Amino acid sequence: MWSLHENSIQTMDLFSTELDENQNLLPKDGTVLYYGPIMPVKEANFYLQNLLETIAWKNDQAIIFGKLIITKRKVAWYGDTNFNYTYSNNTKQALIWTPVLLKLKTLVEEKTGETYNSCLLNLYHNGNEGMGWHSDAEKDLKKNGAIASISFGAERKFTFKHKDSKETVSQILAHGSLLLMKNETQTHWLHRLPPTTRVSTPRVNLTFRTIEIL
Repeated sequence: MWSLHENSIQTMDLFSTELDENQNLLPKDGTVLYYGPIMPVKEANFYLQNLLETIAWKNDQAIIFGKLIITKRKVAWYGDTNFNYTYSNNTKQALIWTPVLLKLKTLVEEKTGETYNSCLLNLYHNGNEGMGWHSDAEKDLKKNGAIASISFGAERKFTFKHKDSKETVSQILAHGSLLLMKNETQTHWLHRLPPTTRVSTPRVNLTFRTIEIL
């Protein structure tokens, strides 16, 4: 997996049980809101099982320094129409929403007060699979648009790093939880899902976003 060397000046681990969904996790240059679990565990379990069984999962591909990389992590791309989305020099064509994805999209839009026209899904089979430092700032995405991330399955730590100051902020993402990134977050911050040997069960993550359609 591709990643940058982690050299943090300051680290803030925010694992509070007293959640305030209006509290910005970032100290500056962006907005990240953590809502915590937004549904009962039984409902979250249903969504996890449904997504594992019904989504058209494929191993992700990326071209790094001219070399094709195929990851163990699997992905899927769904949207309002069959538009394309390009990241890591690889282009994907959106599939038609499933009924369950549309239901989750509506829920996330109600919670965040934002609208989305697409969703990138990631399947991490266990803690050995993660995501390196990156920002979601591809030219196809709405600039400074909201990206809503809902997680199912294994709890994992999600970390942000400021591109200039290198300070970091971490948050554990619980089963059935929602996290929102918006404003200038992607301009000034990188984020990652670090691998961990403590997790042996799968995690499914959905990031609802807005593609600019020309």
